[in-house]
Amino acid sequence: MRGKIYLLTAIVGLVACKSETKSKTDGDSPRIVLEQHSIKKIDVHVHYKYERDYLSDLFKKWNMQGVLVDVAIADSVGVKRSWNEYLGHTKAQPDLFFLCSSLIGVDIDKPDFAENAITRLKHEIFSGARMVKVWKNFGMVTQDASGKFIQIDDARLQPIWDFLKERNIPVMAHIGEPVQAWRPLDDPNNPHYGYYMEHPEYHAYQHPEIPTYETILEARDNWIAKNPKLKILCAHLGSMSHDVDLVAERLEKFPNIYVEPAARFGDLVGQDSDKVKAFFEKYQDRILFGTDYGTSNSQIDKSLDALKSEEQNLDASYQRLWTYLSTSDSVAIRGQRNKGLALPEGVLKKIYYQNATDFLKLQ
Repeated sequence: MRGKIYLLTAIVGLVACKSETKSKTDGDSPRIVLEQHSIKKIDVHVHYKYERDYLSDLFKKWNMQGVLVDVAIADSVGVKRSWNEYLGHTKAQPDLFFLCSSLIGVDIDKPDFAENAITRLKHEIFSGARMVKVWKNFGMVTQDASGKFIQIDDARLQPIWDFLKERNIPVMAHIGEPVQAWRPLDDPNNPHYGYYMEHPEYHAYQHPEIPTYETILEARDNWIAKNPKLKILCAHLGSMSHDVDLVAERLEKFPNIYVEPAARFGDLVGQDSDKVKAFFEKYQDRILFGTDYGTSNSQIDKSLDALKSEEQNLDASYQRLWTYLSTSDSVAIRGQRNKGLALPEGVLKKIYYQNATDFLKLQ
């Protein structure tokens, strides 16, 4: 997380706490700028596995709560998760965090796979999980006993979807990757260049055994179509973030899906701002705010200076997204620069807070 560091002064803090707006003058044209604290927020996609002493104050500054999204990753040892850490965080700070469980396809060939998964999910829903995440393991990583990549529309998963529908528990679906994963990395300004340089295992261009982008999205769409009563939050704009028209096409076709733009704001900035703004305004009831921000190591391994710098960078990252969504200022995200969307206050309130509250039934 890079960029200009934004420091909160005492005066700004007082103004923000009163939920007021202020006017700025750009030449001869005054404009109204919302204070970032004036709108409640829920970051529906965070991975703060390792606690940070500063996080509570930072979230209060932003008038924000977060959904701790568990991810199940299989390796040679077994399946790694963050569930226990997240559960501890929500017990310690129930006013700050909500829980999202996870599902992976490991052992799908076993006759009791679905039964065991449902038993675990029952326990974790009882413990507070508001949602269940599936991710790109389906389609790109996990294989069944025959060596076939397990797609999200696999019939062996259907009992789990039926269970979640009965409990009215939504699914967060990170299925597939940006289309750039299937393209050569020849442009350092590509919003995903850094990620695939650091995680070549997900750069499908280097792994011809991975199914095609189109195959994975077709399976995803088929799964959605087969489960019209299952509420689905398509993470990362449904892996179609390079073109909001594709996202809009799915939102029109599938009334049970919602989207969130975590880690894909760079793709949005790279598109025509007026077009993206029209997309946000048209689908203002079905877009949730998410970032994919998190912590990757313990704070005891960091110096006080490093923690302070991390806090400032995280604050600046939230500020960049706020600037992009709420103003028409020029903003740079992941190698892309464009003017902000300047969304109306009513739209911002839905995207930042109300849609997540309704989707997860938090009230």
